[in-house]
Amino acid sequence: MATSNRRRWVLWGLAGALGGCTGSGQVFVPVEAGLAVDAGVAPGVNGITLGAAIGPTQTPEVPPPPISGGTLLVTRDGLVAVAADPDRDRVWFVDLPGRVLLGGVTLERGDEPGRLVEDDAGRVHVALRRGGAVVTLHVATRAIVARRPACAAPRGVAFDGRTRVLHVACAGGELVTLPADGGPPTRTLRLERDLRDVIVDGDTLLVSRFRAAELLRVGADGSVTERLRPASSPEGRDAGAGIGGQPGVAWRAVAGPGGAVMLHQRSQTQPVRAESGGYGGNGDSPCRAGIVQSAVSVLGRRPTVVAPALSQVVLAVDVALSPDGASVAVAAPGSAPFPGVGQVFEGSLSAAATALVGGCASLPAVHVSGQAVAVAYSPDGLLVVQTREPATLQVRDGDAAVALGGESREDTGHTLFHSNAGAFVACASCHPEGGDDGRVWSFHQVGARRTQSLFGGLAGMAPFHWDGDMTTFPRLVEEVFGRRMNGGGLRADQVAALERWSGAQSAPRAAPPGDPAAVDRGAALFAEASVGCASCHGGARLTNNATVDVGTGGAFQVPSLTGVAWRTPLMHDGCAPTLRDRFGACGGGDRHGHTSQLAPAQIDDLVAYLETL
Repeated sequence: MATSNRRRWVLWGLAGALGGCTGSGQVFVPVEAGLAVDAGVAPGVNGITLGAAIGPTQTPEVPPPPISGGTLLVTRDGLVAVAADPDRDRVWFVDLPGRVLLGGVTLERGDEPGRLVEDDAGRVHVALRRGGAVVTLHVATRAIVARRPACAAPRGVAFDGRTRVLHVACAGGELVTLPADGGPPTRTLRLERDLRDVIVDGDTLLVSRFRAAELLRVGADGSVTERLRPASSPEGRDAGAGIGGQPGVAWRAVAGPGGAVMLHQRSQTQPVRAESGGYGGNGDSPCRAGIVQSAVSVLGRRPTVVAPALSQVVLAVDVALSPDGASVAVAAPGSAPFPGVGQVFEGSLSAAATALVGGCASLPAVHVSGQAVAVAYSPDGLLVVQTREPATLQVRDGDAAVALGGESREDTGHTLFHSNAGAFVACASCHPEGGDDGRVWSFHQVGARRTQSLFGGLAGMAPFHWDGDMTTFPRLVEEVFGRRMNGGGLRADQVAALERWSGAQSAPRAAPPGDPAAVDRGAALFAEASVGCASCHGGARLTNNATVDVGTGGAFQVPSLTGVAWRTPLMHDGCAPTLRDRFGACGGGDRHGHTSQLAPAQIDDLVAYLETL
């Protein structure tokens, strides 16, 4: 049955492409059918600007959370699809054979349900990203069985059937083990910040780190025994794609052959031109990709090879592996507003993850109605897609979408932020989940510049950019979104909506400090006039918004310290890999606060305090 469905979907796609008609509903077409114009030649995609494609401006009272992906599973028996809905704080259950909504469970406001896993007792466990807990639901009754605190910012969750425990990976660096049948944690490891997904691999665990695109192998004793990363790709014309790049931002990692399949970004390391269409990278590249590309890498017990860029796949946030391990599906909501452009791509794993002549892979695309944010396979190979607005589940056999229900969460700022502006890049490509990618970019005009974080919001933070050259938010949008990202013009109400949504983003909740006394001592040091931190980093936003030369190579904007521990490396050029390194050679010395007189233990206290901001 699965093979028949796959063939039928491909045949529909060929018919749609050869006939030159997109039709209605779901149509499978080759990627090449959605080619966009060259960056810098005309704004937008296929002659349509993003501002024109998204319709009337919507600004809900409570802005929806950033897209995170990984919110869908199909139960082992293939009967029920379970979808976490972070926009509405609900979990939905759909009878998959009957294509009928069974119902939903309403969680607490602001829980933001994310990753979910099924155990062997008919239960699904959901990580509550902002709720700081794991909620357990019974599939048959759709009832809440338990809600247990896990950590401040749960991200990934896995079930180990041998020991019948859950492993929860937390953004704060904790790896928490919970009994599947209930009860408090039996173990909490302290690894490194920005943990994302967790995979059971024999007697070890594979734990991904989000911005670093790194996979940690954790042994049974809790030690990290191996670090795995996707291979960097070569750059230049000889590499085919013409842009190549450095891996980063691991949106999703799932169990795969010999270890894990990781969906990650890859960013251009060659100098970027801050000019019209410049963020499109090499505009005549056959890959049709911008300075940030999507890629799929296989990591584990086999040699890591360079994965090709996925052509025209903008902001890929979720990946699923077919039951036979031969195919992958990718959800890329970045293309959502544009007609005739794919959001879900499916093809062979070997084609998606193996280096090709030309450096890129074109996977067939399925067009869904709504913004695709998650994908999953059923045991018989049926691909299921979750969309966020409207909230639906859609399957590839052509049946009508199953409406999940709930209030509209349409937000124009959210849409603008997560969509391809026109140069195959979205705001969220460099500012994933409303923060930053941790990248240090090389610009032709100004040299090294680290991506600035949006955590804490942008309201009242002008002028923008490290050099303070963008005097207002509309000016920032006009130059960066309109020209460099090839997005064209936006209406004033659309600019306001983008400013409102991006201004609502906050850092993940920090874990409780290990040494509260050290935090108190660090806070006192921070406030001391003789140390001088608070003279620039004061007020509610911990910045005076001035452009100051503090001995780091020029005059730069004083950044807010809100969420500073989440955005290493630090400084305008990323020269400080850690908070402690900021007080080293690259920090500007006593022109940047007066800290040379502090003892190492006092620096430790200051760092402990900064980690809580």
